[in-house]
Amino acid sequence: MNKDIPNILLVNPWIHDFAAYDFWAKPVGILTLASILRDSGYEVTYIDCLDRFHPKAPGSNSKIRYGRGPFLKTQIPKPEGFEKIPRKFSRYGIKPEWFMEDLASIKRPDLILVTSLMTYWYPGVQETIGLIKKIFPDTPVVLGGIYASLCYDHAVNNSGADVVMPGLFEKKIIDLAEKYTGFSAKKSCGSKENNDFNIPAFDLQRKITYVPLITSRGCPFSCSYCASGFLNPKHILRPPESVVSEIIYWHKKYNVKDFIFYDDALLIDSGIHAIPILKKIIDSNIKIRFHTPNAIHIRQISKELAQIMFKAGFKTLRLGLETAAFEDRTKIDNKVTADEFKRSVNFLKGAGFKKNQIGAYLLAGLPGQTMKSIENSIAAVKDSGITPILAYYSPIPHTAMWKEAVACSDYDLESDPVFTNNAVFPCFGQAFSWKAISHLKNLARG
Repeated sequence: MNKDIPNILLVNPWIHDFAAYDFWAKPVGILTLASILRDSGYEVTYIDCLDRFHPKAPGSNSKIRYGRGPFLKTQIPKPEGFEKIPRKFSRYGIKPEWFMEDLASIKRPDLILVTSLMTYWYPGVQETIGLIKKIFPDTPVVLGGIYASLCYDHAVNNSGADVVMPGLFEKKIIDLAEKYTGFSAKKSCGSKENNDFNIPAFDLQRKITYVPLITSRGCPFSCSYCASGFLNPKHILRPPESVVSEIIYWHKKYNVKDFIFYDDALLIDSGIHAIPILKKIIDSNIKIRFHTPNAIHIRQISKELAQIMFKAGFKTLRLGLETAAFEDRTKIDNKVTADEFKRSVNFLKGAGFKKNQIGAYLLAGLPGQTMKSIENSIAAVKDSGITPILAYYSPIPHTAMWKEAVACSDYDLESDPVFTNNAVFPCFGQAFSWKAISHLKNLARG
């Protein structure tokens, strides 16, 4: 590395939770910042505390189907308030001593950026920053990401970061870097002006087993349980040519075969967005696979689009159904009717998709939700010939449902984001018991 050029360290922190698995989870935001910084003339170093392919990790953490796989985990004490939860609590990711060794082996950074994801994962952020400070006590640490945005005050007071930056800051990152390093970055790359979509630096990983794609930002819906509108207020589409170019680049240079759509609204305006992208992929004759773990809007699925998706190589489809109680769903969203659900499922099955490829997310643990309504939703999804997938509700600040969640929960959600963990079903109320949860899981699997 050039000693005269500032080195910026970017870190993806640990997860502390009852369960975690690499279901196509990558820190796209911080890898996007790495790309911008690198293109602007900075040296960048990246350390991933969730790295499944760390040289010291056991061989069992190798690639499995579609690039997914288990994180290394180490049991740790439960957070205060969870003592009675009958589940083990763990740190997911590399061992702390490996992290310390990796930190000690790099050139001293001039600035350190740490990202954050789920609000209730912040204890992993705390631990990460605490160890960083032991090695580089004089280097400023800036925290960004979802936790930093949704729980800004809590992050300022508890994360250990010197600076907390809420919201998207691709356009702010060069100013931030210049402020802390004094280095005059290249201005020609455009990242500081109006470039809303920069390609993340996935090549900084030890191994690329899949590539997440962000082809649009934001969502035109305002679902009461979702914070997408707060985190991304505008719905912006990326040019189809840019998306296709990125896919072909990762496939041809790194032999990536699995691509994961991270969009909140992939199929909105499909005539000028998803369809042109997928048709270009089909015309390119490359053999790749697409997956949609973030769910797609059911109403947007036409017969033509279902056929195009099948031909383009979609292998994992997740539908954002949330509930089959269509007569009373306006409380949570207005995304789909019963007829639209049945029609879209028939289009997908008619296009060639199998039952095990199509899953419908069903929210469980909503404020005021009854066991019967969840059971009925599971039955309705099964009757349609696809797979029900339970998605446990996590209360999120800045959503329309937040106040109701706070009012009905036995946990003090406003005092500590750790209590919003969906693994403890914080808003299930009188319907909750571990036996009831086991019953629902078995019902969905059966």
